[in-house]
Amino acid sequence: MDRLYLLSFLLTGDRATAEKCFVGGLRMSKESTPVFKEWAQSWARRAIILNAIRMIRPRTIDDNTPPATDRGQGHAMPDPAEIADIVELSAFERFAFVMSVLERYSDQECSLLLGCTRREVTAARTRALQQIGSSAELRHKLVIMGADQKVLRDNAGSGLRFEPFSHVAASA
Repeated sequence: MDRLYLLSFLLTGDRATAEKCFVGGLRMSKESTPVFKEWAQSWARRAIILNAIRMIRPRTIDDNTPPATDRGQGHAMPDPAEIADIVELSAFERFAFVMSVLERYSDQECSLLLGCTRREVTAARTRALQQIGSSAELRHKLVIMGADQKVLRDNAGSGLRFEPFSHVAASA
C-alpha cells in the first residue's frame, strides 16, 4: 500500500492530490476484473498512473507547472531529498521520469499514455535526470563543505572562523 501511495505522490507532486489519485486509482482497479490475482498489484499501479494523468494533465508544450513545493502545500515532515528532487520537477518531466525510470514503462508506452512523441519522453527524462543529478551533486558538495568547516572550526589553532550553514540561515 505504501508503494502505491508513493507512486501517487511522485506523480501528482502534492499530498492532497496524491490522496485523491490513490483512492481513485484503487477504485478504478477494483472496478476492473483482473484475470489473475498476481496482476492486481500491477493493475493498481497502472490505474494510479492513468488517474494521475487524468488529474494533472501533464503537457510537453510550455510546461511551466510550478514545482509542488511552490504550491504552498506545507507538510508536517519534510520529504527525503530524493523524493523532494522528483517532486520539484515540472509535471511532464516528473511523469516521464517516474513512468520510464521508476515504473519501467517503455518510451513508446509513456508516449501513448502522455499523448506525446517518444522523443519528447526521452528529452523530458534526460532533463529530469540532469536536474536530479545536479541536486544530488550540490547536496554532496554542501556535506563536504560542512565537514570542512567543522574541521576548521574545531581546530583551536586556526585563526579562521567559519559559521555552519544553520547559524547563517538562522541569523538571516
